[in-house]
Amino acid sequence: MFGSGFPGGLPHGADEDTPVFVISVAAQLSGLHAQTLRSYDRLGLVSPGRTSGGGRRYSMRDIALLREVQRLSQEEGVNLAGIKRIIELENQVEALQHRVRELTEELATAYAAAEQAAAAVHASYRKDLVPVRTQNALVVWKPRRRG
Repeated sequence: MFGSGFPGGLPHGADEDTPVFVISVAAQLSGLHAQTLRSYDRLGLVSPGRTSGGGRRYSMRDIALLREVQRLSQEEGVNLAGIKRIIELENQVEALQHRVRELTEELATAYAAAEQAAAAVHASYRKDLVPVRTQNALVVWKPRRRG
């Protein structure tokens, strides 16, 4: 959703969604205070992963989202309720775009299967064609008059 880079790199095997950063490191990386991160979590703006003991663990995607929340709040003047709605809508758009991609792939597969089936049917017709002796005849149809 929001791009970011981590100059030191992530731990081996981790990706941008892997929750690896404790709250103090996440606060430092995002430029926010740890209490702000706790507030954002309580409000549902950024929901970090949790350890078995309940400790917060932030991913790089969470850090990028924290930065975006701060930007929207400070630079754009959007209140936290508005930011939450923006995040929800962006997540919904992302999910819908993913579903459209899935459906487009399914449709392409269905079209390919239909074309193959039609080709097989047409190929079978050619094998079933037999010559038919034709007769030259003209049939005239006249409707009956009512009355």
